[in-house]
Order: sequence, then C-alpha cells, then structure tokens
Amino acid sequence: MTSKERVYRTIRGLSVDRTPVYGWLFMNLKDQIAQAFGSVEKFEDDYGFDMAHLFSGPSPFFYEKYEEIRRQEGEVTPEDALDIPLTDPDDMALYEDIKKALAHHKARDRFCYVQTPGFFENFNSVFGIEDHLCYTILYREELRELYRRQAEWTKKFAANCIELGVDMIHLSDDWGAQKSLMFSTETWQDLIFQPMKSVVGFVHAKGALVSLHSDGCIAAVADGIVELGLDLVHPWQESAGMSYDLYLDKYADRFAILGGVCIQTTLGFGDYERLESEIRRVFSLLKGRRWICCTTHFVQQHCSMEELKFAYDLITRLAREP
Repeated sequence: MTSKERVYRTIRGLSVDRTPVYGWLFMNLKDQIAQAFGSVEKFEDDYGFDMAHLFSGPSPFFYEKYEEIRRQEGEVTPEDALDIPLTDPDDMALYEDIKKALAHHKARDRFCYVQTPGFFENFNSVFGIEDHLCYTILYREELRELYRRQAEWTKKFAANCIELGVDMIHLSDDWGAQKSLMFSTETWQDLIFQPMKSVVGFVHAKGALVSLHSDGCIAAVADGIVELGLDLVHPWQESAGMSYDLYLDKYADRFAILGGVCIQTTLGFGDYERLESEIRRVFSLLKGRRWICCTTHFVQQHCSMEELKFAYDLITRLAREP
C-alpha cells in the first residue's frame, strides 16, 4: 500500500495496513533538523512520512495597499477592504514552489495537501484579530461580502492546485480559543458557514478532499463541520477541551482527524516518561480509527533533536504494530 493510498483510505474510514504518520516540523526546526539529520527531507524519508503539507502559491492580498491606508487612517476597515481587489490566483508563475514540492513528494507516493487561507484567519492579517472581532459586529454586511469574494478566489486557487496534482485543499481558519470559539456560533453560522460550504462543494466536485485547520476549542460547531462536509480536521485539540471521547462517540464516522501529538502540553518539554505515556495513550484510543498521527501544530524551538527522535522512533514503531 502506498502512502497516498494509506492516507486516502484512512480519511475515508477504510481498512489500511498501518497508521499513517506525519508531523509539522520545518517552520521552527528546519536548521536544527538539517544539522542533526542532514535535512528535513531526510528526516521525512527516514521516518516514512505518509503526507506532505505544501505552502506557497499566490497570496490573496495586495498588502501594500492596506499598509498605505493604515499609514493614512490608522486602521483598515471592511469598508476600505471592499475597495481593494484580490490578487489573480491564475498567475501560474506563482505556483512554481508547489510544482517542485509535488514532484519531490509524488516521487515518494505521498498524499499531498496544500494550505490556503480560510476567512476569519485570513482577514486577521489585514485588520488585526482584535479589530476583526469587533468588525464581526460593526461591519457584518461588509464582512459577508469580503468572505464571499475570498471563497471565489479560493475556488480558483484550489482548481489550479488540483490540476497540478494536489490531493486535498487545507483551509486554515482558526476559530477557537482555549475553551470556546472566539466568536458566537451565530456569527460562525452567519459569516463563515456559507463561504466555507461553497468552497468544500467546489473542491469535492473537482474530485479532491477538503480539510480544516483550526486551533483551539471548536466543539460548538462540530455538528456544523459535519454539515459542511469536511473530510478531515486538524488538530482536534484535546488540550483545549476537545476530548477524544467526544470525537469517537459522535464524529468518528463523519470525518477524520490529523494530530494526537500535542505541542502545547506533550512534545518539547523534556519529560520523556510523560511523552511516551501520552503517545501510547493516544495510540490506544485512536489507532485503527480515522486518524493520522501528527503533531497538533509546528513543533516549537524548545524541542531538542533527541526528544524529537525519541518521539518519532516510538510513533513509527506503534504505527507499524499489529
């Protein structure tokens, strides 16, 4: 069974030969991993990673135009943003890094997914998160239109990526705080659900899968995630109150989860006994289910290479055990 088949079948809830393995590594640890193991790519090969998380491609925003407004007015409002067009997602010159990454990972038969901004998280880069939260009340009509435009941009971006050979579109749209959503469920339903639904339906029609990244506690909209038709959620953050019991009881037959190795509480703290205990506990709960073992976010700089190797030696061993 190839890695691509293994991941696809796991997401679909079909039988596989072993638990798929992945990890978000390069953002903080690229240099350290390269020094210890030769390169991030060699680490991925040595541990038989089954997935590849691709970045790059066009950004939707002309950031310099927003910065000009901010210099003049002190802030950017949704009314300002409505006057600024999004970039051209069909400029294929901006996809060269994605093409190179696909060539590398497809040669290893990995399942490849590409990240693209969602809606709330996306416009945080324009407004700032605190102002954006205020704008969900003060400028709801304008945000609804901005999110709709973003959905149309995302469809074009997704279509180009799928044409290049990407297997899944990964919408990064942080909604959760440590104990709840950052906004009301009514705001989520009113502003986020419809553009997200539009993108999910479009990608599925193109024959690809769709996943969500959202940190924090998003239990309040888990039923909405089912209604959206998302195939996979990352990370299902247990350390933010998202219990695995809830997932297994209500959602394990509706979507897959990617995660299980918590970078907030488990990996990177030098407590090897607890690290091993936690990894074994999660495998005992999720192995054989619609679960891909992965870190809950990028491993942080305080994680030593010895601890990273300890974790992945154990993970790969448990993933291959009957």
